[in-house]
Amino acid sequence: MSKPARPPARVPGRLPWFATLPALVIGALFTLGPLVVIIAFSFMTRPAQGGGVVYTFTTDAYRTFLFTKSFNGDLVFNSAYLEVFWRSLVQASISTVICFVLAFPLALWIATRSPRAQNLLVLAVTIPFWTNLLVRTYAWILLLAKDGVINQTSKALGLGAHELLYTDLASQLGLIYTFLPFMVLPLYSSLSGFDFRLAEAGYDLGARKRTVLRRIILPMAKPGIISGSLLVFMPALGSYVQPVLLGGGKVLLIGNLIASQFGDSRNWPFGAALSVIILALLGLCLLAVGLWARRSGTKVSLSL
Repeated sequence: MSKPARPPARVPGRLPWFATLPALVIGALFTLGPLVVIIAFSFMTRPAQGGGVVYTFTTDAYRTFLFTKSFNGDLVFNSAYLEVFWRSLVQASISTVICFVLAFPLALWIATRSPRAQNLLVLAVTIPFWTNLLVRTYAWILLLAKDGVINQTSKALGLGAHELLYTDLASQLGLIYTFLPFMVLPLYSSLSGFDFRLAEAGYDLGARKRTVLRRIILPMAKPGIISGSLLVFMPALGSYVQPVLLGGGKVLLIGNLIASQFGDSRNWPFGAALSVIILALLGLCLLAVGLWARRSGTKVSLSL
């Protein structure tokens, strides 16, 4: 009786587990490390003079999010910070919806081009990533300023000058511009593998364009829609640069609220608690999307 063949001791090309140890240590140090520090700071005490933390456990930072103390020392419900979160949620949601409306036709058009044209067009979409975000934001300041290109064009057309910079509109415009590629690329990734003969079959069977779009193309693009929405919504929720530089910081959002706690207010535990609350909200959002994807059998990934 012949002996069974023994499996090879090592698969060719595969490294032993300890070869990945440096990468795992560095990854844990630079990803989990800051999170652990922020979570720990959120349960510390604010020093009397502010700035830094006192290593004494307390939940005062989380209490401050919903309640404030009256002169009598009683806890009174305070909705101010909830309103900040609500404004940030609305702005992030509007950015996500507008990015989808703009990105879907663009991604669909790119997916229907020749392979060479697709490569060039995808390259064009990624060009904004080649430059620093601050440089691009300052370019928008030059465009939206009182003597900027838009106002000069408006004056030349007899429409007069308009107050564009340091408004909510400028902040929203900056968010849409910044995160639009994050919606285009996942949508293109879903649509590029789509067999457009299915759409032609729909037309042959008498379906209209709207029906083909709703019944055939959109369901196939669903993974890209979910991925793109998450990739736009999550960073837009805590954005700091656009609301401050383009919106002038006139409207308090989550990003500049957290920055102010670590800056002028010198309340590090409360700033850390706000960061943990955002993290928990986004974690619940991802969990809900993951459960929905598992039940519906939809493949969702957070990659461009």
